[in-house]
Amino acid sequence: MASSNSYKLRCSIPGHEMDVRGLAAAAFPEGAFVSVSRDRTGRVWVPNSSPDRGFTEMHCMSGHSNFVSCVCIIAPNETYPRGLVATGGNDNNICIFTLDQPQPLFTLKGHKNAVCTLSSGKFGTLLSGSWDTTAKVWLNEKCMMTLQGHTAAVWAVVILPEQGLMLSGSADKTIKLWKAGRCEKTFTGHEDCVRGLAVISNTEFFSCSNDTSIRRWLVTGECVQVYYSHTNYIYSLAVFPNSQDFVSTGEDRTVRIWRKGECAQTIRLPAQSVWCCCILPNGDIAIGASDGIIRVFTEAEDRMAGAEDLQAFEDELSKATIDPKTGDLGDIKMEDLPGREHLNEPGNRDGQTRLIKDGQKVEAYQWSVSDGRWMKIGDVVGGSNQQTSKSVMYEGKEYDYVFTIDVNEGGPSMKLPYNVSEDPWLTAHNFLQKNDLSPMFLDQVANFIIENTKGHVVGPAQPAGGDPFTGGARYIPGASDDRPGFGADPFTGSGRYIPGSGPNPSAPVGVADPFTGGGAYSSSALRQTATNIYFPKTDGVTFEQANSSQIIAKLKELNGGAPQEHKLSEEIVESLEKLLLSVSVPGSSEPPPTIQQINLLWKASHWPDDIVFPVLDIMRLAVRHPQVNESLCGEAEGVQLCNHLLSLMRPEGRPANQMLALRTLSNCFSGRHGRALLMAQRETVLSRAADLATVCNKNIHIALATLVLNYAGCLHSQPDLEAKAQCLSVASRALETVQDKEAVFRLLVALGTTVASDQTAKDLARSLGVNSQISKYSSVSDPAKVGECCQLVLKELQ
Repeated sequence: MASSNSYKLRCSIPGHEMDVRGLAAAAFPEGAFVSVSRDRTGRVWVPNSSPDRGFTEMHCMSGHSNFVSCVCIIAPNETYPRGLVATGGNDNNICIFTLDQPQPLFTLKGHKNAVCTLSSGKFGTLLSGSWDTTAKVWLNEKCMMTLQGHTAAVWAVVILPEQGLMLSGSADKTIKLWKAGRCEKTFTGHEDCVRGLAVISNTEFFSCSNDTSIRRWLVTGECVQVYYSHTNYIYSLAVFPNSQDFVSTGEDRTVRIWRKGECAQTIRLPAQSVWCCCILPNGDIAIGASDGIIRVFTEAEDRMAGAEDLQAFEDELSKATIDPKTGDLGDIKMEDLPGREHLNEPGNRDGQTRLIKDGQKVEAYQWSVSDGRWMKIGDVVGGSNQQTSKSVMYEGKEYDYVFTIDVNEGGPSMKLPYNVSEDPWLTAHNFLQKNDLSPMFLDQVANFIIENTKGHVVGPAQPAGGDPFTGGARYIPGASDDRPGFGADPFTGSGRYIPGSGPNPSAPVGVADPFTGGGAYSSSALRQTATNIYFPKTDGVTFEQANSSQIIAKLKELNGGAPQEHKLSEEIVESLEKLLLSVSVPGSSEPPPTIQQINLLWKASHWPDDIVFPVLDIMRLAVRHPQVNESLCGEAEGVQLCNHLLSLMRPEGRPANQMLALRTLSNCFSGRHGRALLMAQRETVLSRAADLATVCNKNIHIALATLVLNYAGCLHSQPDLEAKAQCLSVASRALETVQDKEAVFRLLVALGTTVASDQTAKDLARSLGVNSQISKYSSVSDPAKVGECCQLVLKELQ
């Protein structure tokens, strides 16, 4: 079969709706492979005999309730002669599939966070790695052992051919060799997260990292070679059957083919993140990327795409937009760039890039050795040193300015987008953070912005009286005020009793604590004092507001229409009214609640779901009182209370009950017994609460965020990494669906509180990708507290 010794496109498979995160060559049928995606599915692809040399979807697998991030094939055995497919997901589960059923054969549960890597060994063993910092060894449907020792997410695992030897690579920058469940050796050398591992032989393996290097190791511990060519994070590796040559993919939009220790070919893709690769039995390479497309490349001329498809691929690539920071494009100075005639000179290595000026545009080209020509690989964003026309587009958004900043002589220039309404100091801080630059440049960059935007008015500071939680003078979550969407009771009609609503008192004057008392608060005050007023937030945040007369009126109204067997006697209603009065106002002159009143409250909280909400509102207020907190949350009754509230929070439950159950749990943190109860029940409570992020209700989202924040506060001074990992995971997952800015703010404070003063928690947050997930909030200016708090969390994660 003729071979050109250079890989070209065979076919593009638009098989997934979101990023393709994992690929594996299948044991059956011949030439097939499996892909998994953030769209929650796995798919089996078989080669077809059509002229387009493509693949057909043979089978679709679904069983995960969140992104699917990794896949491996469990080798055929007597029971399953075609082998099995194992997939790991962000729902913390591993699903095992046969090749002919869409639903899992069984599901492996045990990890406490996303499963991001899988490897199979002899005798049906399966090794998994997770963001929960552990690797687990599974056999059939049981976890055999948990490998503990890494201090951050385990991004890569692999089982070596020699029995009992396993490798794990982590965001803690190390690789560990395990034998029989015990760590035998730790390999150090990478300067950032280890993202991929690949076996060469019994005695050697490759690793790749966010530090842009690939390393070759002996299992005895020595690093025998380091390979450099990528210009950004490297995500995956695959080794050719000759055990020497290999393929790598990464965040620099490239697939690189390595022969005899050198990068022999660079293939660029029209997608930023090239997540995964696998080598098919015939030597072709399948590649998965962030655009949801699987592309297969081949050396065999008879399998290469037709001229029309190759041209279409090249055209798609030439339309890409390149950020100078991510490609190895050098320092871009518009006036020094040559024109199109520069492309008449041949390149001197495959993958070499060259920039040319075409009018006011800067274009990037890459030299192709096999074609003997320069191929356009994209337009470079903003070639000139400064663009000042109104509404400059950058990364899909409009800005007043996009500056080009040259920090390092000879290094790549960087883009700094800016709107005149933004604070130049916070913008400068964000720019330095994003580009991993030293904070010592802060004054220089901020002054550069100020100097180059003279004559423009910077947006006003937040008005006086702004509490960053509510914008009000006192912390009043869910208070009814004139914000749009408030005041209308979705359960019983507007103007009536609204669970969790109340008046908004006027603001006292002066700067005050943003959580508990209002006053003038602005970003300039933050800058002058350089203090973080947001986190760590270790005292519990509670839902205080109450309108006792409306709660009792609603209770009486519902009691009047309740079925006979659920009617409360007048004495019970009166007893609940007295209880409410004694707990509504802290330091009230009312007599303290009696045991009898507390027992009646507990009994009434089991009213039918459609009428119980005013009782839950009384309970929400009551658990703040020390006696009620002790009585309901104490050792004997606490678990019952927890289980009852969790039953009200089930996903198909009523939104009013879900919200009030979350608020009640949040308020339980105000007492010693409540805190102890909720810490003991943390795993169950946070898991159930996290499921409510998908309910479209901002009051539920605010209550969920508050609960996570209170857990973070309790865990702040504790070294419980498993618990902090759950907090980070729940906050991180909630931020994917929550829209309400108040809920986002509280989740940001929870993240900040979790990582503050805890290096391991910071490493875990980094390895979970929290930085990139929250960076979009750093420019939020309404309310300002969201952007400012986000900046501070990002600073913690530097």
